[in-house]
Amino acid sequence: MTDNPAATNDVAVSLRARINTSQPHTARIWNYWLGGKDNYEVDRAAGDQIRQLHPGIGEYARADRLFLGRAVRHLVGEVGIRQFLDIGTGLPTADNTHEVAQRIAPEARIVYVDNDPLVLAHARALLTSTPEGRTDYLDADLRNVDAILEHAAKTLDFSEPVALMLLGVVIFVGDDEDPYGLVRQWTDRLPSGSHLVLSHTITSPSMPDVDEAVKFWNEHGTPKLTQRSPEDVARFFDGLELLEPGVVSCSRWRPEDGHGAEPEEVAMFGGVACKN
Repeated sequence: MTDNPAATNDVAVSLRARINTSQPHTARIWNYWLGGKDNYEVDRAAGDQIRQLHPGIGEYARADRLFLGRAVRHLVGEVGIRQFLDIGTGLPTADNTHEVAQRIAPEARIVYVDNDPLVLAHARALLTSTPEGRTDYLDADLRNVDAILEHAAKTLDFSEPVALMLLGVVIFVGDDEDPYGLVRQWTDRLPSGSHLVLSHTITSPSMPDVDEAVKFWNEHGTPKLTQRSPEDVARFFDGLELLEPGVVSCSRWRPEDGHGAEPEEVAMFGGVACKN
């Protein structure tokens, strides 16, 4: 684990050996679908092939990012949360967690966590905090609960509520690794009033092209991912109080377009829940 490694000038050079440009990687493909530039030809080629199998894939990448924004705005503006632990951060893009939160509450504090060396190389973009608040970055894996909490405590006060952001990251924890127990480890360690924000790609009989896209990914890309049904995704919130409208397509979690029509469903479901 590296505590705020982006403060060094040669971090990108030191990470070069860890970045595999010969195999497509999920964070870089996600960045490509969102219109970013932090990706390689191998990622773009795989992303285009996946999009052929599932033409709507770019839409659920965008839906997940918009879900993040709506969830953070609600937690900061309506609930009063001022601390965020964002695990599985992904490559920096527009409206990162700290940008959304500090727009409303400049004093908000955010710790980002990811184990992708390319994300680490670009972590400076995640450390542009307001003077009143603070951001930090940890190079670590979701499974390292104790170590992450120890380092995050340098920035966050775990006697006060924290929003735990697990967007599109539990998909990389296989069923043989007790993913529900892992998420429970996290929520058990957070104080009352904390919230879990989680999103997860789904499998559904109504979306067979998603299964084909995931199959292609697991044959060619890294890391491998596990799909789960909407009901299985809802299990991650067991023991917590789900906020309305529950676990739904990310596009349908409190949409803000104001047009009245229900947004199109995407194969990324999410929810927000409170620990009482």
